[in-house]
Amino acid sequence: MHIVVVGCGRVGSDLATQLSESGHTVAVIDKNRDAFRRLGVAFNGQTVVGSGFDRDALFVARASDADAFAAVTNGDNSNILCARIAREKYDITNVVARIYDPRRAVIYQRLGIPTVATVAWTTQQVKRWLMPQDDSIGWRDEADSIFLVERILPDHLAGKPLVHLNQGSDIHVVGLIRGGKGRIDASDIYGQEDDVITFMVTAKGLRDLDALLGLESM
Repeated sequence: MHIVVVGCGRVGSDLATQLSESGHTVAVIDKNRDAFRRLGVAFNGQTVVGSGFDRDALFVARASDADAFAAVTNGDNSNILCARIAREKYDITNVVARIYDPRRAVIYQRLGIPTVATVAWTTQQVKRWLMPQDDSIGWRDEADSIFLVERILPDHLAGKPLVHLNQGSDIHVVGLIRGGKGRIDASDIYGQEDDVITFMVTAKGLRDLDALLGLESM
């Protein structure tokens, strides 16, 4: 996903860094060039000096290609203006605006823009608005870094040891359902057709799992 974050304060920088580390392309817009220092050396996205409602800044940030947009400056009016432009001018589906006055939330909701009030604000809440939920995820940790997912074992992997599906620290087989019965001692088991395999994966593993199983092209 390509995500545009407007505002590089504490929340904006934390959000942009986490999204970048998860493998998304991220562009951060802020009026103050010095604000980008908060991103740290781990951030490998794009920084744009300017306003989140300025056409030139949005062009450089590739707003027209964005899948998600977060307006997280310290001004309610700026955030809602940026969010409306993102939704109405750039047709970005997943848009969220940070607000300081929760009484305005009803107004913004009528405009179809999700909001999170500062008093209830966490980076994870914003990420859940920005990125649609993967229905295959049965459980995730609070940091959105570890996931529990199920996949039906493809026929071409039947007869092969399930332990071979483990991929370092990113993908690990933790159980399976066979014939309606669950098992967690999957390390010494050979796969069979119609096995439902339970995996514990990292964010990287979640992106790589279907390719590992050969499901991406199906």
